Amino acid sequence: MRRAEQLRYLILAAQREGNRRLTVQLGEIGVTPAQSEVLRILAGHGPMALRELGEMLVCDTGASPSRIVDRLVGAGLVERTASEQDRRQVRLELTKTGRAKAERVAEIEDQLYDQLDKAAKGTDVEAFVVFLKNFTQESPAGRAFENRLAAEGRKTK
Repeated sequence: MRRAEQLRYLILAAQREGNRRLTVQLGEIGVTPAQSEVLRILAGHGPMALRELGEMLVCDTGASPSRIVDRLVGAGLVERTASEQDRRQVRLELTKTGRAKAERVAEIEDQLYDQLDKAAKGTDVEAFVVFLKNFTQESPAGRAFENRLAAEGRKTK
């Protein structure tokens, strides 16, 4: 098997394993991985328009952002409000229950990140991050990731 083929399948296997672990733990609090990503984005960067949210979704599995948000609104975790600047624009914001759920999601994600840190010990993770950024830079998911990084930069300034 070529090294590139090994890399492809190992990335796929790691993604599936990470998602499997998240799905199990997130299921215990009643959210899916896609819903958890929306909760975390809104917790860190909201309130925002649906378009803005969609531009930051990396883990989207084909479900439209509006459908994910609809489910979260139905569950009482997100509310839609008309923008003060433009009544035609709807802003998405976490409810009090949504903020609490987002905090729980963050705790679950931190557990996975601890596992990843442990598995990466002694590995040049920075080089791998550069490789993955280069590989995904022209893709929708790569652009969404860059949008998230840019929003993080604006948040910390």
